[in-house]
Formats: sequence, C-alpha cells, structure tokens
Amino acid sequence: MPSKFMRPAAIVAAIALPACIPAVAQAQELFGGVYAHAVDTPFTLETTETGSVDIAGGVRFGGIDALDFVGSPEPYLIASLNLSGDTSFAGAGVSWTIGKGPVYVRPGIGLVVHDGPEFRVNPESGFRTDLGSRVLFEPEIGVGYRIGERASVEAHWMHISQGQIFDGDQNPGIDMIGLRVNYRM
Repeated sequence: MPSKFMRPAAIVAAIALPACIPAVAQAQELFGGVYAHAVDTPFTLETTETGSVDIAGGVRFGGIDALDFVGSPEPYLIASLNLSGDTSFAGAGVSWTIGKGPVYVRPGIGLVVHDGPEFRVNPESGFRTDLGSRVLFEPEIGVGYRIGERASVEAHWMHISQGQIFDGDQNPGIDMIGLRVNYRM
C-alpha cells in the first residue's frame, strides 16, 4: 500500500518532469545500479529493513568551475527504488572524481527525501527505528574502473541518515552497497 508521502511525491514528480528534461539533456553522465538494501555496517542503527534490493539511477552534470578551489564538484540527481516496498528516496548532491587513470574514487554528499515511515518501533526491542526526518543526508563513495572512453563500473556505497541534526533523539540510517554502471555522454 503506498504511503501518504508517495501520492504527493508522484504528483510533484509528474509536474516537475517536464522541467527536468532540459537538465537531463545537459547531463554529462547517466548512471544506474543494483544495491543490497539495509546492509549492516558500523554507520547504521537498526531500522528493521533488511534483505531487499534497490534499483538506483541518476544523472551527473559537469563540474562547477566556480568551485574549482574545492575540486569543481559535479552535481547529480539520484533516485533509488526499493523493490520490496521498504524505504525509497530521491535527491541531489555533488561528487568529485579523483583519479585520471583507469581506476578512480568518487566521493559525494547529497540531500534526499524518503518515503519511509514517519514513526516505527521495533516490537521486540521497543526502540524507534524510523529515520527521524523526511529529509536525510546521503554520503556516498564509489571505487570505479573505466572500461572504455565512455563507460565505467563502480563498487558503490550509499548511506542515508539525518545525523541527529533534524531530530536529536533519533538517528538510525540505511546503508546500500552495490554495483553501478556509468555512461559518459
């Protein structure tokens, strides 16, 4: 059953889609991947979401020359859909590609909006397991290999949480680990 958040989000997406088409036309890179959802790492706390798969994709734009003093970060748009009905999200951020040879590292940071429950309690432990805020930070890092002039593959990690900034009492997060394919336009 769709959450209360999904219907307004779908309406906003339908209205915003025509505005995004010119932006996608300006994209420098398209990316997509498959991820294990809610992987247990030292960065997460229990969310009761485990054992499912995410499909994520997005577009990356050219570096921001005005920010060359911090490495000309590349803005991106991302969406991640959980195939089991657990938390999905969409947002925007910036990333840096470090390395000119076949192997590179790509760290990034973004803000996303998710459709997870606003309030959730683990019935066994009694602890709250919701994410504490509708808006979350999305740090990520990929280690990639360029397989051609336009294509690359990455082992990739994404994390979403609010770092107790938006809700000081609540900070579970969700980690996703997977493989991503990138195609430079």
